[in-house]
Amino acid sequence: MNCKTPTTLILGLSPHSTYSGRIIGSDRLTVEPELAMDDILDPFGNRLIRLRAPAGRLALNADCVVEVEGEPDPFDWNAQQRDVADLPPETLPFLMASRYCESDVLREDAWRLFGGTPMGWARVQAISNFVHNHLTFGYGFGRPTKTAADAFKERTGVCRDFAHLMIALCRAMSIPARYASGYLGDIGVPPSGPGDFSAWTEVYLGDRWYTFDARHNIPRIGRILMVRGRDAADGAMMTTFGAYDLELFKVWTDEVEGRGDDDLKELLRRQPVGEALTLAPV
Repeated sequence: MNCKTPTTLILGLSPHSTYSGRIIGSDRLTVEPELAMDDILDPFGNRLIRLRAPAGRLALNADCVVEVEGEPDPFDWNAQQRDVADLPPETLPFLMASRYCESDVLREDAWRLFGGTPMGWARVQAISNFVHNHLTFGYGFGRPTKTAADAFKERTGVCRDFAHLMIALCRAMSIPARYASGYLGDIGVPPSGPGDFSAWTEVYLGDRWYTFDARHNIPRIGRILMVRGRDAADGAMMTTFGAYDLELFKVWTDEVEGRGDDDLKELLRRQPVGEALTLAPV
């Protein structure tokens, strides 16, 4: 990126503080030119880095191998929706409308669409099915100000719009739901192109949070959670205060298996040879 003015960045690009898998290499960002970085743990458990960059070019990079269990997202068809009066206090903020998830605006639509569905897992799955079929995915459909109500009306979006619409519809039905984002590669599914960041939804049923992914709408293997919150405003991967041009942005999430630690460390000394998702100005 090219900073036109001195720019402060807050970055959420590390595995979440609750991530317990083994990490080979370092998940800490490297910065060119070298700058002082503050480590911050926010109220949602997100590991953030704050840095102040002078005017000029700035390069950020992180590369590591993380170990995942190899199991798909858990599900429980018998998980029940709890009455609001019985919910744990820490789940209550995830019932409220938020910046990108206007559950109050979508309440009538939610009850019209899902009021006749069985409460619990079946209702949440019905919401996921609806969002999956209602929205058309495309990178060109994303914009920073797009909300759940916008996505519902326009019927298009990127993965965060799928997550926001599902969150808003769940909250409108009195089901706690929160935003989550991280890495998601093609593990256990046919290759779909370069790896990417992905956003999904976490819904509280029974006595725990479950992952739902309205964009893909199937349990997936290998999610690496980085950030979570009420919506993308709480879980931004990069928040900037200053003028800059993003000149190049690359992401890779390649599956690596059957190698010893020494081989993996050697692999990390080289740039990935696979194709990377590249987003650059047109």
